[in-house]
Amino acid sequence: MGAINGKELIDRLDQLNAEIWFDGERITGKISEHPAFKGILETKASLYDLQLEPRLLNELTFISPDTNEPIGISYLQPKTKEDLVKRRTMMEHWARQTKGMVGRSPDYLNSVIMGFASSAPFLKGKEKCFPENIHNIYETAMSKDLTFTHTFVPPQVNRSLFNYSSSKEPISAKVIEQNEQGLVIKGARLLATQGGLTDEVLVFSTPSLFLQEDESFAFSIPSNTPGLKFICRESFVGGDSAFNHPLSSRFEEMDSLVVFDHVLVPWNRVFYYGNIEASANFLLKSSFHCFALHQTVTRQIVKSEFMLGLAQLIVETINVGEYQHIHEKLSEFIIGLETMKALLEKSEQDSKLDEFGTMRPHLIPLQIASNIFPKIYPRYCEIIQLIGASGMVTLPTEKAINSSIASDIHQYLQGSTKTAEERIKVFRLAWDLTMSSFGTRQIQYERYFFGDPIRLSSALYNTYPKEQYVKTVCEFLDIKH
Repeated sequence: MGAINGKELIDRLDQLNAEIWFDGERITGKISEHPAFKGILETKASLYDLQLEPRLLNELTFISPDTNEPIGISYLQPKTKEDLVKRRTMMEHWARQTKGMVGRSPDYLNSVIMGFASSAPFLKGKEKCFPENIHNIYETAMSKDLTFTHTFVPPQVNRSLFNYSSSKEPISAKVIEQNEQGLVIKGARLLATQGGLTDEVLVFSTPSLFLQEDESFAFSIPSNTPGLKFICRESFVGGDSAFNHPLSSRFEEMDSLVVFDHVLVPWNRVFYYGNIEASANFLLKSSFHCFALHQTVTRQIVKSEFMLGLAQLIVETINVGEYQHIHEKLSEFIIGLETMKALLEKSEQDSKLDEFGTMRPHLIPLQIASNIFPKIYPRYCEIIQLIGASGMVTLPTEKAINSSIASDIHQYLQGSTKTAEERIKVFRLAWDLTMSSFGTRQIQYERYFFGDPIRLSSALYNTYPKEQYVKTVCEFLDIKH
């Protein structure tokens, strides 16, 4: 089969019939027709249509040497620096289709699965580890063009440093039984973005101080596995009008709590279990972080470009480009954007083949970018709010523009270089991006996209090679180190 189109994706997800709960009710019928999910699924379908457009086929797919079928490039295991550029080019196409607003576009988890598979030999020979299962899932994902979500965060019950759960019933998902068929999982995990809206859910443990063997595992299972529930938050779709809600009507990704109610994970789906060392080291030593961040930073750059374009359009619409404080604010966009671009390119230029023959982008520039963006993104939103000022809240709807008061709106809400309708479109976009429930969720999402910002900075500090610089100072002072 190989790469699929949008209709094939929608048909498959409609037939999946995953157990999704929304506003206290289980969703029945076609998921693609539900108001909370229709927009994001149409957007995802457009990505799959894009990859099969003849003009882009060579930039978005590669030909499988085994099946001679086109495969999405996000599944490509890079062997050269040129392969990394191919991957980035493909991701840029998809990110521009979504303006960088879809954090869990399929290429993100495709990259994770590819990274897992490229590093699977690390698990070879280790107790309770099954690297062949990772490879098989990867091969299946490529051949069927599967989509994934993932979940790995325990519920926020008690986040104190030395908390140790003594609950009789599991809260964080854990293994409660092993049998001939597989592992039985009970408990819950956060935070599955697009939970239930993908073919598969990837579940893995992250290292922690008190990680227990029964919480130490990694596997992938179909989203319709019996006992697997996705409990959704409130929808942030403002409405189906692309005029009133230009972003949320298209790009609102649902987030969900994932509940495992005695879920059976077949043995051929288990990557590892009951091995704390594997849980602690596989994510750190595999290419997971390299490729996940390579996709993330690519998307965030495209998002930054879009936000800079919007900020400049507001400046032109209300003619405030002569003020130096506007120049200073817009320069913050430019500095952030060019810094992110430079770090991404450095990660590719400094890439090296790992022990398994995979060309990994250099991690440190990507780590730096992942420390920068959570800080500059809220500032980008604030700058747009400050430039837009009162225009951010004086926003008639599409219906009002076509009503009997249209003449007043056209007279009093026109811009310096735009008609009233055009000006309102610009400002409704700015509002949806920075002030609506969709927009504020985007701020929180980018703040914590790759984890706690403090832990990210700590990880950067602990892995950055500082010794040579210390040695230089010690030599200058003629002291021992």
